[in-house]
Amino acid sequence: MKPAFWARRAHKWIALFIGAQALLWTVSGLYMTVMSIDYIHGDHLAHSKAPALARDAALIDPGAISKRYPGMDGFRLRQLLGREVYEVRQSASIALVDARTGATIGPIDKPAARQLAMATYQGEAKLQSLQLIDKAPREVASREVPMWQATFGDRINTALYFSPQTGELLATRHDFWRLFDFLWMLHIMDYEDRTNVHNPLFRVVASVGFLFALSGVWLLFYSFRKRAAA
Repeated sequence: MKPAFWARRAHKWIALFIGAQALLWTVSGLYMTVMSIDYIHGDHLAHSKAPALARDAALIDPGAISKRYPGMDGFRLRQLLGREVYEVRQSASIALVDARTGATIGPIDKPAARQLAMATYQGEAKLQSLQLIDKAPREVASREVPMWQATFGDRINTALYFSPQTGELLATRHDFWRLFDFLWMLHIMDYEDRTNVHNPLFRVVASVGFLFALSGVWLLFYSFRKRAAA
């Protein structure tokens, strides 16, 4: 049989094998390029920038903090709910200290978490629910628990996640992000963790896709050759 016959046959059968995934690659890739990554990250929904610290604030000397926590790895000065705090890191633990009084600030409680959620959220919807969760949902599976989950009643089901230790915004999630995450899973063919772009299934199917492209080039070569002969 002529090589052109095998080219057509190979192209057809590889297309049957790779076609569905190729379509998924196209659809998911289109979504990822059309949607702004800043929008997907929810930058328009959550205000994470703290106001500048007052230059004339009467704060405790950082040296006193060093003596108080001799084994600390480091610390930083920041604002939390309108007041200056030192965030002190010691191996796996984090302590918050009022930078004006020196008082230790305990884990973020529910009233404080509510304040954080309302101050951070930039939408118009009301706070629907607020709960301290010890089992991370799929959308924040990589974050450490426990964490505060604040959900809002907007059209895209916004959820904000805060650290109970520091009050830091850990993640912003909404329906467009969830669709992005789902399409990313289909794109890289990692149906468990959705993070491994080097998984064996992805490599095999991508390799078959490359063979599909080569078979198409093969067919194109014979198609032009046939026209030239005519």
